[in-house]
Amino acid sequence: MRFVIVTGMSGAGKSTAMKMMEDMGFFCIDNLPVPLLDKLVDFTTNFDTQMKNIAIGIDARSGERLDTVEGMLEILKEKDVKYEVLFLDAEDSVLVKRYKETRRNHPLAPGERVNKGIGLERKKLEFLKKEADFIIDTSRLLTRELKAELEKIFVQDEQFKSLFVTILSFGFKYGIPADSDLVMDVRFLPNPYYVEGLRAKTGNDVEIQQYVMQFDEAGVFLDKLEDLVKFLIPYYISEGKNQLVLSIGCTGGKHRSVTLANEIYKRLNAQETMEYGLKIEHRDIEKDAIRGK
Repeated sequence: MRFVIVTGMSGAGKSTAMKMMEDMGFFCIDNLPVPLLDKLVDFTTNFDTQMKNIAIGIDARSGERLDTVEGMLEILKEKDVKYEVLFLDAEDSVLVKRYKETRRNHPLAPGERVNKGIGLERKKLEFLKKEADFIIDTSRLLTRELKAELEKIFVQDEQFKSLFVTILSFGFKYGIPADSDLVMDVRFLPNPYYVEGLRAKTGNDVEIQQYVMQFDEAGVFLDKLEDLVKFLIPYYISEGKNQLVLSIGCTGGKHRSVTLANEIYKRLNAQETMEYGLKIEHRDIEKDAIRGK
């Protein structure tokens, strides 16, 4: 039997994850009263049930009883019950945005500012995050990407990669992405924008790729950037970082940055063993679209 405790910050996607796990064959119980946790374990252990995989949702809705979860987990350890903790997290700014979109109050701060509830919840769940076997930051994950991560863990039984690296191209004229961890400026390369016939194309087109990559400095930049990222990743993982956003910018975010973002993504994705998840986004590629003949 696989026994998973699903928890995390309110608004980070726990309910969505529970529904996905139910589709994966888990018997899911959301918002279980904390005192019933060990009773459920006793029942499934001592009686012949059809519940082979169980996911239990515990979060801020438990209110003051959250403080008793740590003691309950100690009881499970004393009973030699093997359990896993899945922790869904997201950046505070993302959580606030999601709460405003749904117009809901935070369960730990009803009628007050959402930020206050988020801060209180982080403190109350700190021990669970430290206990977690899997931490997924959903700040920049699409629903289908969250599902893919859960399937890797609970269906394909792959080794979990706690760090998720996002390669993000952007245009400096539209501002540096606020969530960037590393920012690379590739405006030192010749700009295809001023080349006849190339302006309307993007870094996803072979003509732009060939133009940008013909310059030796583009290859040297990629070599050095690849070395830097490979050097940093193990240290980010050891420090418990869950998200790394590598932003690559040019003037408009359409030609040079897209080309080089694609290239570094290919290099990092080609490794035989990867200790991290990887995705690519082009933030500004569709802006200032030009209709060419």
